[in-house]
Amino acid sequence: MDPFYLTLFLGTPLWLWLLFLGLVGALLAFDLGVLNRKDHEIGVAESLKLSALYISLGVLFGGFIWYQMGATSAAEYMTAFVVEKTLAMDNVFVIALIFTTLSIPRAYQHRVLFWGILGVIVLRGVMIGVGATLVAQYGWVLYIFAGFLILTGIKMLFMGDKEHDMGSNPVLNFLRRHMRLTDELHGHAFIVKQKDSRTGRIVRHATPLLLALVMIEIADVIFAVDSVPAVFAITTDPYIVYTSNIFAILGLRALFFALAAIIHRFEYLKQALAVLLVFIGSKVFIADLMGLAKFPPAVSLGITFAILGAGVAYSLWRTRGQDASPAE
Repeated sequence: MDPFYLTLFLGTPLWLWLLFLGLVGALLAFDLGVLNRKDHEIGVAESLKLSALYISLGVLFGGFIWYQMGATSAAEYMTAFVVEKTLAMDNVFVIALIFTTLSIPRAYQHRVLFWGILGVIVLRGVMIGVGATLVAQYGWVLYIFAGFLILTGIKMLFMGDKEHDMGSNPVLNFLRRHMRLTDELHGHAFIVKQKDSRTGRIVRHATPLLLALVMIEIADVIFAVDSVPAVFAITTDPYIVYTSNIFAILGLRALFFALAAIIHRFEYLKQALAVLLVFIGSKVFIADLMGLAKFPPAVSLGITFAILGAGVAYSLWRTRGQDASPAE
């Protein structure tokens, strides 16, 4: 009988799952307990250093996957890592809007993002688990994912995106009507006890900090509708899908404070993302037409870098000379 830690979970030995979750837990404990033990404004330099740490660890984890699972799995992981990180960039803009709308000071923004990542770890795990089960039992689901990505990419390319208007967001307005909310912040507390204006009893109230956290979690679920199918079109291995997702989001949340100030410089990246989504969806069908079990991962990684590199270079060239947007 195999030892407990060699038991397969979603096709991967349990010890690999525990190793990854332990690494993420240690990173989050180090982040909150050491680097950000006290509330403070995170500057661009600190944001870049922390992001560089997470990106380096994400890439090193790709090397670990190469060692444990082979070059093909490593190429799939790196492709998924790059795609997920890029797709999540639009989420940075939405998060910045949430913080601005709710008047969350920069000193408390990291705290919201930190606790938000815990929700992401759970929610992405549930969505990926469901997706992996569907793909394993009903292979045709992968073609639905692929078709959805192609249609989404075409819509982004030719129809554009609606402007985000957080002030009139129906979800935000619903939460404001149905949650006991304080009018002001109470330090870095998410929940405080106050007297109810109607009953006079002391009850728990949510602060704007908790409202921001809930809105960010909802936004992540919405963005996951695009990103999770995109990664499944790259690989159906749940371990690679999940680890690439979490490492990409960890690094992007760390980069938020630097990226929010220069997001306008990536004006044409959305068009590159649209082309990338069409490519990722199309390669599922192309592999079938070519009689391949799957599109070559190394070629997929190269094309992904080429598309995104072209989008970034063109954006930076077209927006050269523009001033940085003011920090929130």
